[in-house]
Amino acid sequence: MLERLDLRTLARPHLEALVAATDETATLSIPGELSAVTVDFVRSPSSVQSVARLGRPSVVHATATGKVLLAFGGAELPEGSLAALTPRTITNRAKLAAEVARIRRQGWAQTTGEREVNLNAIAAPIWAAGGEPAAILGLQGPAPRFGARAMRAALGPLLEHAGAVSAALGAPR
Repeated sequence: MLERLDLRTLARPHLEALVAATDETATLSIPGELSAVTVDFVRSPSSVQSVARLGRPSVVHATATGKVLLAFGGAELPEGSLAALTPRTITNRAKLAAEVARIRRQGWAQTTGEREVNLNAIAAPIWAAGGEPAAILGLQGPAPRFGARAMRAALGPLLEHAGAVSAALGAPR
C-alpha cells in the first residue's frame, strides 16, 4: 500500500504549513544515487524569495538537502576535487566529513551561502517505514532575512513536519 502513496500529496500540506510559519520557500526532495532532486515546493510569499525548481538536483557538498543525503542517504562524494561554488563552500573533504558527522548527530543540516551567495537553508530527513530516508524536507531563503536567528526559529517547525510526514509513512519513532 505505501508504494502507491504519493509522497508529494502527503507532504504538500506540510510544505504549505512551513511556508505559513516561516515565510520562506519549503522544498521536498527525494534521494537519488548522487544527489537529491526537488519534486515539490511552495514559494515564499515575500517579494524577495529563494526560487526552487522541480527536477533541480542538489549539490551534495554545498546544500542542506545534499548534506542530509550524505549523512543519512548513503550518497558518496564524487571523485576528485569539490567545486567551490562560493567562498563559503566546504571543499576540504576532512572538514566536510566532520560536518556530515555533526549532521548525523543532530539530525538536520544547515548551509549558509554555500551553493549561492546570500542563500541559506536548513533540511531534515523524512523517514520511510523501514527506517531508510524516503525524502528530505527543506527551507531556504535569502540570507539577509533567513539568517541564524530565523533558521533557529524555523528548525522546530521543520523537524515537526518532517516527523509528521515520517509518521504518516509508518516510520519507526
